[in-house]
Amino acid sequence: MDRLYPQHVPMYESDEQRERLWGRCSKRGEPVIAIRNARRGFIVRYDLQHLDNELTDPALRQLRDHTAEFQPYPTGDMDQFPSGTDPLSQAESVGGEAGAVSGDLHTPSETAARNLASQLSAVVFDRSNWR
Repeated sequence: MDRLYPQHVPMYESDEQRERLWGRCSKRGEPVIAIRNARRGFIVRYDLQHLDNELTDPALRQLRDHTAEFQPYPTGDMDQFPSGTDPLSQAESVGGEAGAVSGDLHTPSETAARNLASQLSAVVFDRSNWR
């Protein structure tokens, strides 16, 4: 699989649904890309832990850059800090955690979550980006 289209990104709300999804992906030997419906928005989750793999450093930078471009940090001074750049914290600029093994990235809507998950799936599913 090369990537997920937005309408094909799975969504879960309960621990039981999450466990079933991770189990299916583990059996297929695929990373998880999914959306969790949270109380204050939607969270895009990616995970390679069940595969005993992680993203390479260049792939992680690419994933973080895609995420920062997707949801630019509002600095107020666009001349000093370009779109997608948080002067204080990269965790804030990507809207959550974006690690080599897994990540939780916050979005305000289901549509935004589906679009971000689709974009990131191209990086996460590319096995040349794993180590």
